[in-house]
Amino acid sequence: MINLTANIHPSSVIEEGAVIGKNVYIGPFCFIGANVEIGTGTVLKSHVVVNGHSRIGKDNQIYQFASIGEVSQDLKYAGELTRVEIGDRNSIRESVTIHRGTIQANGLTVVGSDNLLMVNVHIAHDCIVGNGCIFANNTTLGGHVTVDNFVTIGGMTAVHQWCTIGSYSMIGGCSGIVQDVPPYIIAQGNHAIPFGINIKGLKRRGFKKEVLYAIREVYNLLYRSNKKMEEIKPEIEVLMNQYNEIQLFYDFFARSNRGLIR
Repeated sequence: MINLTANIHPSSVIEEGAVIGKNVYIGPFCFIGANVEIGTGTVLKSHVVVNGHSRIGKDNQIYQFASIGEVSQDLKYAGELTRVEIGDRNSIRESVTIHRGTIQANGLTVVGSDNLLMVNVHIAHDCIVGNGCIFANNTTLGGHVTVDNFVTIGGMTAVHQWCTIGSYSMIGGCSGIVQDVPPYIIAQGNHAIPFGINIKGLKRRGFKKEVLYAIREVYNLLYRSNKKMEEIKPEIEVLMNQYNEIQLFYDFFARSNRGLIR
């Protein structure tokens, strides 16, 4: 079903069954598969492929040669019905690839809303990306990676399969992430190590001074106290009861499977 207000270039191919919303623009030489849904106001500049069971939300800007919803590069994938879901107001730049999920996970690859994915970003099968993230050129996420909200990843960075990156963290360019990155911190290197709190980023987002002190205290417990996790958790709970923002640390530890970067 194609809404009458959609503007579709005659050189593009829209398979029967695709759902194209109001005021969608599809430029020259795009391909839209039969099981694709594109929401109101989304723009596909040109030469964009959206395939598989893919749902794209409202007001996204998708640039030329992006590929969304194609078969994953996981050799175990055997054509199962899996999906891609993308939220609203994302900027998906040239040659970005976002692959569909696999049944080894939940069968779903997710990109939230208000993200900037720069040139050549690759989001592999079963990744979950939150909201408000910035991935610089050539950022690569292996399969099953989780990136929480408001994360910035520098260019040429690779993230190993199954890693989790916490909210408000910042990863320096040319890094290799092979373990989990807690929220709020700066990490860089191959393999990446912590370099303190993402102070500038947190100040830009309006974090109060007393909250920044509390976050720094948790960082010091993690990386400077020489205490085990079992020892510092009660101290983090005390801070969590005073500052809601510390809850992110506690929730992150519960999800971490690959161990924290050191």
